[in-house]
Amino acid sequence: MSIDWGTVTVGRIALRETFPVSEVGGTDPTLSVEGQESAPDLSRAELYAVHENLLALEIGKLQPVTFSNKPERNGFYKVTAVSATLTEYVNDLVLCDWKLSLSRVGAENETDLQSRLTGAVRANDFSLSGEKTHAPAQDHYGYFTGATSPSSMTRTGLDGAVTVYRNIPSAVSPRWGAAAADALTGRVQLTSNGFELEGCMHRMAPDDWSLTNGLVNISPNASAGVLNVASYSSGGFHAKQWAVTVASAGPVWDSASIIRNDLEMCRVRLTASRSPGRVVLDLTLRRGSRLLEAYLQSGSSATLGVALLPTETNVNTAASGYLTKTSDDANGNRFVCGSARSFTGSTNGAMTKASTATLDFFLGAVVGGGSAVSGDAALDLRNQYIGFMAEQTYGVKR
Repeated sequence: MSIDWGTVTVGRIALRETFPVSEVGGTDPTLSVEGQESAPDLSRAELYAVHENLLALEIGKLQPVTFSNKPERNGFYKVTAVSATLTEYVNDLVLCDWKLSLSRVGAENETDLQSRLTGAVRANDFSLSGEKTHAPAQDHYGYFTGATSPSSMTRTGLDGAVTVYRNIPSAVSPRWGAAAADALTGRVQLTSNGFELEGCMHRMAPDDWSLTNGLVNISPNASAGVLNVASYSSGGFHAKQWAVTVASAGPVWDSASIIRNDLEMCRVRLTASRSPGRVVLDLTLRRGSRLLEAYLQSGSSATLGVALLPTETNVNTAASGYLTKTSDDANGNRFVCGSARSFTGSTNGAMTKASTATLDFFLGAVVGGGSAVSGDAALDLRNQYIGFMAEQTYGVKR
């Protein structure tokens, strides 16, 4: 007779649920669980992905945890210890024996998720105060910012409707609720070699990764320095290619590394050789955002730039910190790009900055083009880029 093992999910990692869990109560409740993954039943690649994801779990970071057969244990936990033993019988069997120790923050019904939004408005050369926005998990409830409530808007992505709260009050850390399984909805997802990655400690090829939040999808292009940036609208992703250049040449990326990989935000760093020194490009995507945020650095001063391929016509509004297409494209959208710092704009979707070692910029789309809803217009997106805040999510008792 076959056994229905069920699944225990820790953050993004799905594991075979075994019969026992060991718990300690009191003022510091803990839960310990262990099990074994094997290939077969999994493929060898799947098993290695699980093994690497387990070892990449960050100690002390809040994780939603769910059990198929023990739903009473569902809730929010912090990982306190993790181990995984890999055994490979060549051309036969591969095993991963794992153990997890978890500190219980609280059950689903008693825990608020608190998004601590910190930092000042992004330094800019356009005297902009920006707009503070925030997107919790897609399937959340009870969003609370104290006596002053923000406005909200809905963006539709690959996985459905995402609520984005606008004009968040200053010095407030929003609280909101979600079931443990729902805390994963709308998350930023980083994949490589066909598998979603948990944490930051992973091997990742510079030409084999993808970053998405359901609204924007970013991936490397085969051409040097080119990024595919796709925006979701009308039931699908529609890609545009952007060429990043240093002294008019596209960097050939030697490596890709993960700087941050949380449900609310992910940052990937690409590194290329330059004579002399190196070029580094940081790519950041947030939950609920329509924008890719980027920061390009060169070891020595040069003309840094980013340009749309093929070109599209825009009015040169560089003096306002952004560029956008003058008419809707075939998908009813318009490209948008810009920077917090002064730059030289063009009328064909290109922006450059001469004699500099750094260039911050954003790339995305005005979904809906000339009929974009409030919050999705080009100026709104520019203001949101300026106003984006650092975010860290904690679990707190209600």
